[in-house]
Amino acid sequence: MNTDVYAHDLSVVIISFNTIDITRDCLLSVFENLGDLNAQVIVVDNDSKDGSADMVAAEFPQVELVRNTDNRGFELSSGEFVLLLNSDTVVLGDVLEKSVEYMRGHPKVGVFGCRVLNPDRTMQPTCFMVPSLLNLTLMTLGLSRLRTPEFFGRERMAGWERDSEREVQVVTGCYMMVRREAMDEVGWLDDSFFFCGEETDWCVRFRKAGWIIVFSPIGEIIHIGNASGRRFEARRDLMLTEGIVRFHRKHSGLCGALVAKFILLFFVASRMLLWISASVLFNSERTKLRRKHFSSVFRGMIQGSVASGSGK
Repeated sequence: MNTDVYAHDLSVVIISFNTIDITRDCLLSVFENLGDLNAQVIVVDNDSKDGSADMVAAEFPQVELVRNTDNRGFELSSGEFVLLLNSDTVVLGDVLEKSVEYMRGHPKVGVFGCRVLNPDRTMQPTCFMVPSLLNLTLMTLGLSRLRTPEFFGRERMAGWERDSEREVQVVTGCYMMVRREAMDEVGWLDDSFFFCGEETDWCVRFRKAGWIIVFSPIGEIIHIGNASGRRFEARRDLMLTEGIVRFHRKHSGLCGALVAKFILLFFVASRMLLWISASVLFNSERTKLRRKHFSSVFRGMIQGSVASGSGK
């Protein structure tokens, strides 16, 4: 492929939402570890209220800053490869250069993911299977937590230490490198997925178009984990259920969406009853918080906050 048609080797797209200090650390790590890459760095700030956008503008003038007011997704970029990078990550070593090198050496790979570490440098499980009705059922029954047999932990690919290269179904969005050629064919992220499910939907679309999705431990990043999402608390889990139902409506039709919604409702209801019982028996702060959490999610689902199968 003639790479001269692209303005940059790599476009790094970072979504920022009320994570000013973490976003600063992320940007510092990116610029410190670009190596010889000709890179474009874009920060999409989703109407942060903590001064994140002003910080980026003042401290990183080389960044292309997009100020959004409606919390929408990624802006298009001009690199041969596009890296979707969470603001709560720290890039380590030469992972960016190695990732670009890997993609150039494997032209059939449309999406790539690297090894992700927790802040304490332990392995963070990334890459997973799609949330099929079978996988949702295994989660609801609590079987997905079992390490053996391997079938039970299939969605999260339990037992795999992310220390070997594999073709996978979904690469998580904290570090997701996409080939521009594949992106031009498949299209951009579906912004009807507000908070959860967009990368899963995107990976399914890449695979349907014949592109390969690969994980390889050729480099590492640190992922703090859900720095923006934890602010939503119960609302975050409600949006997660909405995203899963919307995913099934889009790819499995109305029937699949309704079954997925029923499974998720059963999951939340069973956990709510469990924590109600635990709070009566133990009356601890933890049991009260978990009871309140699942009760809030359950009420939201019953009240129709979860996507009803419209797919809109």
